Amino acid sequence: MSRDENTLILGIGGVGMHLAQRLVHEGYPVTVIESDSELLYKAKESLDAKLIFGNAMELSSWREAQADEMGLMIATTNEDSTNMMSSLIADRFGIRRKIVRTRSIDLFDGSILSPNDLKVDLLVHPEELVAQEICRLVKRASCNDLTPVGEGNMRVLAMRVHENSPLLFKTPKALSENLSDYNFRVVAIARGISTIIPQADEEIRPFDQVFIMARTEDMLPLLDMMKIEHKNIEYLMLLGGGLVGSRVAELLEKELEIKLIENNSERAEKLAANLKNTEVIHGDGTDANLLVMSGLDSAESFIATTGNNETNIISCLLAKHLMNKDNRLKQGGLGKTVALVNKEDYLVLASTIGLDIALNAKISAANEILKFVRRGELLSVAHLHGVDAEVVELIAEPNSQIARKSLKSLSNYFQKNNILIGGVEQDGIWKVAVGNTEIEAHNRVVAVCSSQNLNKVRHLFI
Repeated sequence: MSRDENTLILGIGGVGMHLAQRLVHEGYPVTVIESDSELLYKAKESLDAKLIFGNAMELSSWREAQADEMGLMIATTNEDSTNMMSSLIADRFGIRRKIVRTRSIDLFDGSILSPNDLKVDLLVHPEELVAQEICRLVKRASCNDLTPVGEGNMRVLAMRVHENSPLLFKTPKALSENLSDYNFRVVAIARGISTIIPQADEEIRPFDQVFIMARTEDMLPLLDMMKIEHKNIEYLMLLGGGLVGSRVAELLEKELEIKLIENNSERAEKLAANLKNTEVIHGDGTDANLLVMSGLDSAESFIATTGNNETNIISCLLAKHLMNKDNRLKQGGLGKTVALVNKEDYLVLASTIGLDIALNAKISAANEILKFVRRGELLSVAHLHGVDAEVVELIAEPNSQIARKSLKSLSNYFQKNNILIGGVEQDGIWKVAVGNTEIEAHNRVVAVCSSQNLNKVRHLFI
């Protein structure tokens, strides 16, 4: 292992623990400094890393962690001041890359302090990341999600399979034969709490959440064929005016009509004064009467961002029902619901019981950090909402296992490790990959895999 891969993580709360687990699984040597003995005790049960009971503000802890041998420092404690000071300390120890998690936005507006002043290579604000992601999802009203990959040359479409869907009871093999005019590939399926990287004979079932990859230029005809209506959201209802909710309203209030429901009277009053184009309502977002009186039945999207997981999930289910009261489809086809869910165990569950999308701030932050960490090996990484799957872009090295081979010849490896090659760029042209596609040296490739098998994908290409 090179020094660059030696990783020091400060704080093993939500973001830190998720990062440590992912990095250890991918083979990075990880050392953790944590001042909470209870968190350390829990970490020992599930984490194969060097764990130090200490304080990020004590140099003795840094020396015990052998900081001078580290190539990467990630500060994820609950204190912004500790994280920022840790970057300066890490710089003095010669740690080349420094990542800091912060909850403050205006501190880093560039007017007083810049990341360079603090020796920070990447600043991560979890709540800002989630707010930006919600805005992106809201603007994409015609389906659950549309994720750009391959520098925007390809897209991954997420959609729920309803009773009139042309995908229903079809296998990927049958779809490629019967819908050959539409150049696409099913790359992942969320079924219940399971994530499936589908093989050719995997049948698509009612209410599956299906992820389809296609070239960007082919996406509009594909949406038409899937009978997905193209529309823009004009009216949005938000529940919760905390860091995420208030930021979403701030970002979107000039483009959309927004109503924001806040249960805390003092916060509601402050929000009403600060948000010039948002109607702020004081009340309980789980009260159906309040939602109806506030105009939910005519809303096109409902976003729940309170600090309570159960409130967010329940209010979204209630909103989904009210927005779809005249819709005959069991799963509902009108109105998009997005819930902020801070407990990882609830993420997949939320999608299985009817929510369109569940987001988690710590996972968003961890994914942003992992993209930075892996940027020397992977061109890009995108996480698919609602499934345990990643979309990664790589370049095939001349002597790699995948070079000069057809995808069909590697089918056993793909099936064993839950890997699917979705797209490839050859001679400057992107195309959907199929069984007889042969990957040449230096081709750019988009692959889909289960999160825990990302390392298996990397090994194919190096």
